[in-house]
Amino acid sequence: MREVTGTPTIDGAGVLLNRYLGFHTVQLFDPILVLDLFDSTDSEEYTAGFPLHPHRGIECISYVMRGRLLHRDSLGLKTEMGDGDLAWMCAGSGIMHEERIPSTERHLGIQIWLNLPQQEKMARPEFRCIHTRDMKTLPFTGGSVRLLAGTYLNARGHRGAHLPLDLYHISLEPGARLAIPVDSERSVAVLALEGDAIICGTSVAERTAVKLSGGHFATVAATQAMPAQLLFISSLPLKEHVAWGGPIVMNTQSELDQAFAELRRGKFLRDTIDYAEV
Repeated sequence: MREVTGTPTIDGAGVLLNRYLGFHTVQLFDPILVLDLFDSTDSEEYTAGFPLHPHRGIECISYVMRGRLLHRDSLGLKTEMGDGDLAWMCAGSGIMHEERIPSTERHLGIQIWLNLPQQEKMARPEFRCIHTRDMKTLPFTGGSVRLLAGTYLNARGHRGAHLPLDLYHISLEPGARLAIPVDSERSVAVLALEGDAIICGTSVAERTAVKLSGGHFATVAATQAMPAQLLFISSLPLKEHVAWGGPIVMNTQSELDQAFAELRRGKFLRDTIDYAEV
């Protein structure tokens, strides 16, 4: 098991966040490229938001635990998300979008970048909002699993069209424990969101991400002293070369150069409308 602590980072037009995964963790957490945590009660730290910017070659998954998020993109979609909602955006061949974050009592959320397989990098882009009312929450003794995406036991949540992704928000009462079935071929990461936790027998401090080794079960538990909130992420590793430049992730440098050349020439968007028309 490998542990990663977040690094305070400024992104977008001036949004303060903690970045756990990035360029330095590409191979270890494959296919999860980015894991960002947003948590602030100071609106000056996030309301600048993320102005219009491009993406290609990835899927962006945003989980709004507390607060609001306003999404607008070159597909012509405008969506407002609130407490507990999930945004799933497949950038595919190319998308332009912006995210505005209105001032609220607390802005708390997660963003994940999931890599796309080489043969699916240029898939048609799409966006979907999964509202909290449409998610399943599965109770067990001492806690619950909110199924944000994928499958858990016999329950099914939203499934993307490309790489499989199981994404759970796990709540544990003090001393509670949960064993999660895991395919040994999966790449599995867990983030201790709130409260210290015991993950696969190892004590993990609050706000720490861990990469788990292969196995048939992942065990998570809260300490006797406090409850815990955990984010569980599981997908299939791609084991492909990654060429990454800012918001664009391809497999070769030539593909990356082509993407930025198309961006400069105004030829980046395919399968989308003119953003000015949105």
